[in-house]
Amino acid sequence: MVARMPDRPESDAPQPAPPPAASHVPVLLAEVVAALDPQTGEVALDCTAGLGGHAAAIAERLGPTGTLILCDLDPGNLAAAGERVLRLPAPPRVIRWHTNFADAPRRMLAAEGGAMAADVVLADLGFSSNQLESAQRGLSFMREGPLDMRLDPTGPVTAAQLVNTLPANELERIIREYGEERHARAVAQKLVEARRAEPITTTARLAAIVRSVVGPRGGGATIDTATRTFQALRIAVNDELGNLHALLDAVERAAKALAGRGGGAGGTWLSPGARVGIIAFHSLEDRLVKRTFARLVEQGLASFITRKPLEASAEEIARNPRSRSAKFRAIRLAGR
Repeated sequence: MVARMPDRPESDAPQPAPPPAASHVPVLLAEVVAALDPQTGEVALDCTAGLGGHAAAIAERLGPTGTLILCDLDPGNLAAAGERVLRLPAPPRVIRWHTNFADAPRRMLAAEGGAMAADVVLADLGFSSNQLESAQRGLSFMREGPLDMRLDPTGPVTAAQLVNTLPANELERIIREYGEERHARAVAQKLVEARRAEPITTTARLAAIVRSVVGPRGGGATIDTATRTFQALRIAVNDELGNLHALLDAVERAAKALAGRGGGAGGTWLSPGARVGIIAFHSLEDRLVKRTFARLVEQGLASFITRKPLEASAEEIARNPRSRSAKFRAIRLAGR
């Protein structure tokens, strides 16, 4: 550890015991580092630190004169990511924010009197292996657990609350829009019918109800038919698309400000020539990223680093099947 490093990283997060990170495999790691190209002494913002796989690789490139800001809604993962980076032989300065990544641009503006701007921004919109494998999280139907789905365990609304209180038409909208489920109306009606007999409180019961409507496999598909409904409820619980919209809007305002085309006060949180990369795992997310990045390039506010999304190789998918649906897009803002 270099002499200027504090004993503990700057953080506003609670510090629970970090979960083990040994089994965590970051998606598209080499591709992300190559595309975003972190340089010695730069400022990098990891919007979704998880267990620190991408963060550690970026930190090695930043070196002791750089700064790495870690954001995550999960306080345990945030602690783990920070500790993983600080164990490196020559870590950068580490700042940890227990916050939603949608709030990161505002916090960047407030940090150090507005003097700090990010050269590298990464948002991995997937989930850490420990979150998916935890029955208590309720993110997966592979293990029975409470119907929770909150990435921030202190969040106000659980999936069980949505399933057991929303009217059928609102459940249908969520399942159709966020899960792209063709049978959304039938699934919603079945959920309302089932909760009259007994509240739906576990992942296993929710999955069973959905399968009773759609069948165990839909149209010869290889994925479980409960997957789309689980995805829809998780997106709704965590406002995932709203948060992604907010981040992309902040990037666009910054790009306009750097080009002298307005953008307001939000323009100072990114440096000229900043590289911004986002890993999406379903079509709703990827569509938002694709359209925003294309619009910035068309307006001359950015250039493509990845003209087409980068996807996992066959070798990576064999090692980490969860990488199969990952799509990574990156741009470089104008100004340098």
